Amino acid sequence: MALSWLLLSAATLLGAGAEITISPEPAQPAEGDNVTLAVRGLSGEVLAYSWYAGAEPSLARLVASYIVSTGDETPGPAHTGRESVRPDGSLHLRAALPAHSGAYTLQTLNRQLQTELGHGRLQVYEILAPPVVVANSTELVERRDALRLECSNPSPADVRWFFNGEALPVTLRLGLSPDGRALSRHGVRREEAGAYQCEVRNPVSSSRSAPLNLTVYFGPERVAILQDSTTRTGCTIKVDFNSSLTLWCSSRSCPEPEYLWSFNGRALPNGRDHVNISSMTAAQEGTYTCIAKNPKTLLSGSASVVVKLSAATVAMTIVPVPGKPTEGQDVTLTVQGYPKDLLVYAWYRGPAAEPNRLLSQLPSGNWIAGPAHSGREVGFANCSLQVQKLNLTDAGRYTLKTVTLQGKTEALEVELQVALLE
Repeated sequence: MALSWLLLSAATLLGAGAEITISPEPAQPAEGDNVTLAVRGLSGEVLAYSWYAGAEPSLARLVASYIVSTGDETPGPAHTGRESVRPDGSLHLRAALPAHSGAYTLQTLNRQLQTELGHGRLQVYEILAPPVVVANSTELVERRDALRLECSNPSPADVRWFFNGEALPVTLRLGLSPDGRALSRHGVRREEAGAYQCEVRNPVSSSRSAPLNLTVYFGPERVAILQDSTTRTGCTIKVDFNSSLTLWCSSRSCPEPEYLWSFNGRALPNGRDHVNISSMTAAQEGTYTCIAKNPKTLLSGSASVVVKLSAATVAMTIVPVPGKPTEGQDVTLTVQGYPKDLLVYAWYRGPAAEPNRLLSQLPSGNWIAGPAHSGREVGFANCSLQVQKLNLTDAGRYTLKTVTLQGKTEALEVELQVALLE
């Protein structure tokens, strides 16, 4: 082997211009393929071939030399155990690897001890493994956090990005690194939330990553109070007396916000996205406020609405609750539309006469029991009267008399029925 190297090295001093061409067959081999570096353009009778792994002949880069007359092949320092030289001068590689990629040089020696050089290049493409999308974080806050995604794969390959299964058009909003392996965005937007994949490809294979799901938190925005979950309300809702009402708090938010409700500035023990008014009376009139808080963005928003009794029920009315009580039950003669400038009021059993007075409330707020008080009647600030533990003799007519600060007097009657307990 040393003799052949010396012979070929000395012969290079007599070398002629290179006219030899080298091309791989197949032209784009994949790892594991058998590849032949085919030689064309040989001239004259060739005595020996020497193949080098590099752009220039070098003893350290000698793959193998081949003597045509004897068929002897001598491996060199760069031989990997997979190369063999054929009689036509071509170099054959068994189960080629990406590491075999690079420049190759063929040096020939003819009978006149003249040499020619041929140059070629081999690219063995890797069968690509699935890449992995790596994110700086998969949970980001809109307009505050930066997004950075990297397509992690050690192999040289072209990279394509996919968003929710579709090819991602890289716009001005998403910055792409020069090698295509990184996407970035300062001040991420909610539109960037979704599933990201990257795909690596070369001429012989392609492979796509598993989806990486990105969540972008935002809001709450457009906080509003809706009536019965569908009807958008204005500043005021008017509700009929004794009817029900559900107020819903809506907003645009990710994740769903936490809800806090207040009534006339006083917190309600709720914590849900809605509040119910089961039986509308004057006591439920006021301002209802919903506060939506996002635990991820640490932002909040609020909305308020005023609930009033409808104009049709401004006139004072009395409604027994329950409507048909039985003996032994408590009943409340509920007053709706009582005067806002009330000074005093009194309840009577039967017509408004002093002997029939059950009780009255003075401007001081104190209660005074009347001659007809049985000890089971209780008055409330909204003029309502409760009769406890009904008996059949409690049935009949009741009269409410009110006096305003302006001295206006009004009397209203209601008939109470008590059913026999079966």
